[in-house]
Amino acid sequence: MNMTATDTQMAAIPEEDRLRADLYDFLAALLSHPPSKEMLAQAAALQGDDSELGQAINTLARVAKATNAKAVESEFNALFIGLGRGELLPYASYYLTGFLNEKPLAQLRGDMAAQRMERAPNVFEPEDNIASLCDMMAGMIRGRFGDPVPLEKQQEFFGRHIAPWAQHFFSDLEGAKNSVLYAPVGSVGKAFIEIETQAFRMGA
Repeated sequence: MNMTATDTQMAAIPEEDRLRADLYDFLAALLSHPPSKEMLAQAAALQGDDSELGQAINTLARVAKATNAKAVESEFNALFIGLGRGELLPYASYYLTGFLNEKPLAQLRGDMAAQRMERAPNVFEPEDNIASLCDMMAGMIRGRFGDPVPLEKQQEFFGRHIAPWAQHFFSDLEGAKNSVLYAPVGSVGKAFIEIETQAFRMGA
């Protein structure tokens, strides 16, 4: 997943879709590894509106201003790594079947191949984790894996691999005992997935 969209591709993408891709990329970055000092500063500078998503973004900005990279690294490890396992297992297979590396992962790999997506060689965890799925959605919107993917194909991928479980995961993240910065990340993710779900439903 190291391909980048060309300038021509990016210019052809509507502003609304660029904003969607930005938020998917932002969630992917926060959920794939502990945020750096620079990413925390970026989060602290965010400004939302009065919508549910906007209020969640404002809360995330306030918490990001009040924390530091070392504290967030400890939080990330407690949530997702831990001793043996973290508090949460952010994988579609686990949320949909109760076990890792199950049928949802096999289905995802088939759909990834159809969209010319491959797991990066330095990534060893299963592809059905929430960070990778957010990265894939951003990549399809931006055209990282070839041409930007048409909206109906985005909807199909979202409906198969994200909609059935992501809101449940983000709700768990929002309420996890180890969540501090990641509580509003959960709120942002939950609100965004709801917006995507409703938008795809209206466009169907």
